[in-house]
Amino acid sequence: MGKFIALALGLLASILGSAFTGLAMGAWVFQHTGSATQYAVTLVINLLPGIVFGPLAGVLVDRWNRRTILMVSELVSAATVLALVLLYDAGVLATWHIFLVVGVQSLVRAMQLPALSSVVVLLAPKDQVARANGFVMLAQALGNTVGFAAGGVLLVAIRLDGVLLVDFATFLVNVAIIALVRIPRPPRSETAAAAESGGLFAELRVGWQVLGTRRALRALLAFSAALNLSLGFADAMLTPLVLSFASAAALGLVVASMGVGAIGGSSALAAWGGPRRRVVGLAGFALPLGLFLCVGAFRPSVPLIIVAALGFTFCFTITDGTTRNILQLEVEPDVQGRVFATYNVVSGAALAVAYVLAGPVADKVFEPMLRPGGSLADSVGAVIGVGPGRGMAFLMLVIGAAMLVTAVVAFVRPSIRALPDRPVRARPEPENGEETGATSEARAGRAAE
Repeated sequence: MGKFIALALGLLASILGSAFTGLAMGAWVFQHTGSATQYAVTLVINLLPGIVFGPLAGVLVDRWNRRTILMVSELVSAATVLALVLLYDAGVLATWHIFLVVGVQSLVRAMQLPALSSVVVLLAPKDQVARANGFVMLAQALGNTVGFAAGGVLLVAIRLDGVLLVDFATFLVNVAIIALVRIPRPPRSETAAAAESGGLFAELRVGWQVLGTRRALRALLAFSAALNLSLGFADAMLTPLVLSFASAAALGLVVASMGVGAIGGSSALAAWGGPRRRVVGLAGFALPLGLFLCVGAFRPSVPLIIVAALGFTFCFTITDGTTRNILQLEVEPDVQGRVFATYNVVSGAALAVAYVLAGPVADKVFEPMLRPGGSLADSVGAVIGVGPGRGMAFLMLVIGAAMLVTAVVAFVRPSIRALPDRPVRARPEPENGEETGATSEARAGRAAE
């Protein structure tokens, strides 16, 4: 576990630096173009290349040495950041340079994230995998909160080139830590051997085959896609909903509460490991997700939304960590790169669809219904209010209800209820890490107890 904690500390340094840069680059684009559309393009480029490249990235992760992938990913990111510093200092930095760097880093993350997810089960004992995921998610939560907050301060204090140099230094720190951590190669499984004999296209299909042909994992993927679709709508609606009745300062408090919730959820996972019963970690924590969305939308109240946002992100972190823990322990380690890449593609696609649909659905359908004189003004409007933003609030209520239904369906599905309990007793682990989380081995270990 010590090796993994060292790796997590290096990851934290890298994520913090990337958070500084992410905020700074987005701010630079908006300040120099004055265009919200250009800023939105930055967000799309940050997401889309990784989704497209994801399946191939998973194949490469399983083929190549994972430590090499993590080190090269950090070095490529460092090189792109250093290039921006040189362009900025030369006075020739342009918007398209930012777009190019954001796109390259999106491709790098498509390699890095499945590699990191598959490394967890190679370095942490089986009974500590859930806690190890908590450490990874805590690093990400700290980056998305402390990192973004500090990024704004640093941008003012040391300008864009200074922020980029800080990020460059964090990449080098992480590379040094990765170089000192030995990551064992996973044992070869029949699934991987069969795919490799069929060529590249057969390997590309492995992630889909594993998730699509194993009943429990198929149900898990559908559950996660449904949650991410709802999450995308909620994420897209949060800012305009708050600003429809409150100030930008109030929005800052809401966003900060989300960060606190994510840190709390990941800290709980790191210390506790999550519920022993997998169905509780999934459906049990999805139930309050829907309830918190409904609570936040019920009244135009900043304190109410702050409580809802904090509770929502806390519960979502537990659910997401449980999902990843299941994949790490129930999938053969030498195909986890492809499986996690496929899982990330499905999750990212669900979010992207929600981002695209949320605005038009809110503006064209829900907002008109809850304007004064609208079709639902005298019914739904009598409960949640009428006027600007209340249509978006009603959309949030619908999303919350959808999450509740998703959670109930997951609770009653035999395939999800049959998922084995999380390991809680320490068992001897071989030094080379070859005993990992394949389903048959995990079940054999539990039976032996």
